[in-house]
Amino acid sequence: MKELIEFIAKSLVEKPEEVTISEEQEEDGSTLIKLAAAPEDMGRIIGKQGRTAKAMRTLLNAKATREDKRATLQIME
Repeated sequence: MKELIEFIAKSLVEKPEEVTISEEQEEDGSTLIKLAAAPEDMGRIIGKQGRTAKAMRTLLNAKATREDKRATLQIME
């Protein structure tokens, strides 16, 4: 799941080398994926009215569901 978000994020931004992604296991068994990028690229990741971020979360949830897991995406500023 981490690789999916990393691929999408690096494809969107101007500075792909500054994209950082971490994966943490929550107490309830779900996975938390944290995404950070260069400040000037945050607009590209979030998108107009958050549409790009919502699409990334939808894809993440679809992949997690196929693996019988739960996952959330947190975009760090």
